[in-house]
Amino acid sequence: MFLTDEQQQILNGSRGEVMAKVLETVIRYGELFGATRLVPVTSRYNHLVTSFGLKMMTPVFDLMQKLVDAGITSGQQFSVDPRPLDKNVPANFLQKLIFNKFMYSKQDFYEGQLKALGLMNDNAFTCACYLDEVGNKPKMGEVLSFAESSAVVYANSVLGARCNRNSGIIDIMGSIAGFVPEFGLLTDEGRKATFVVEIKTTKKPEAQLLGSAIGMRVMEAVPYIKGLDQWLGDTLDDDACAYLKDFGAATASNGAVGLYHVENLTPEAKAEGEGLIAEGATVYVIDDAELQRVYDSYPVIWKNPDATPKLCFMGCPHMSLAQLVSWTERVEKALAEAGNKKVVIPTVFTSAPAVIAAFEKTPYAARLAKTGVILSYICPLMYMNNPLCGKMPVITSSNKLRTYTTARYYTDDEILVQITKGGKQ
Repeated sequence: MFLTDEQQQILNGSRGEVMAKVLETVIRYGELFGATRLVPVTSRYNHLVTSFGLKMMTPVFDLMQKLVDAGITSGQQFSVDPRPLDKNVPANFLQKLIFNKFMYSKQDFYEGQLKALGLMNDNAFTCACYLDEVGNKPKMGEVLSFAESSAVVYANSVLGARCNRNSGIIDIMGSIAGFVPEFGLLTDEGRKATFVVEIKTTKKPEAQLLGSAIGMRVMEAVPYIKGLDQWLGDTLDDDACAYLKDFGAATASNGAVGLYHVENLTPEAKAEGEGLIAEGATVYVIDDAELQRVYDSYPVIWKNPDATPKLCFMGCPHMSLAQLVSWTERVEKALAEAGNKKVVIPTVFTSAPAVIAAFEKTPYAARLAKTGVILSYICPLMYMNNPLCGKMPVITSSNKLRTYTTARYYTDDEILVQITKGGKQ
């Protein structure tokens, strides 16, 4: 790999042994993927995926402490994925015991390390760091050192920033070094689409279901999506961004998509059109039957497939302010139609702390509370990783949560029926 004089000096120890090891880590990472140089990280903030003080992560804590002890801080302040615990989310005595004694017992200690290294603020815990209220929204063309699959795919696709699908620890290394290796989605060639996805559905496709179908088909490739703009329009307004947030998370978790282009909508597709499509791209047609096939393919891994759901999670990735408002209205209306005052299944909506704070300043917060829905900042995935929670029949409309846990997927409309009326309709 070619290094600039500055980079070579750092590698030689000009800024200390620990910083030299940080840069060497970034270099070795790049060499694995054939990168020939490092490029500067140009975004104001970074985002880390590792947010949880899981007891078994001793090597991570040791590494972070070496950075802290060396007086090193991140070149950028950063946000980090959601906290794993919230006392307001239902859990019995044994579940809480496992959470606090055997799983996330190092949470406070780890958060202290994050603050020492450059955490943006005490509330910067969310997988949707790009939401306006959070304040970590990269700009078009900026080079990032993000991790968190749903944040990376959103930054690349909806915002037009440039970032590879980095892993935990690599994210903070790039931010500390101030450089990341140039390969993959940081290059013009790597951002070309090798799949053309043609949407031919008779109605607006469910975001999480469509994302799942595309992710499982294209895997890590870049898709260029035609026909979705007929449902989303040609402007990245709140509704379109919320849709693409959930859609992208499904492509990234059900597959390994780090970038997609939506014709006439996402910034690079608007600027370059079909010039983004690589020669010989594979065509994948999605119609109603294909979406149904994908839906029917999901395994049900509950011990009793006919069990009554005991918990519902919405908000993986975290819900936007507009989604909290619209879902409050939807739940209220559905409850009134069912003749119920509160949801019949314990239901948790999750969102970023900053979004929740903004929501609580609106009259919708009290209205949502009256429905019995719990509003939380946690990561549903981290909750479900508790083996006792994983045994519960939990439902969700998140394809990301379905993929990583035992939670069972239903569409938004099906979820609404279950939590307000009970049973599938």
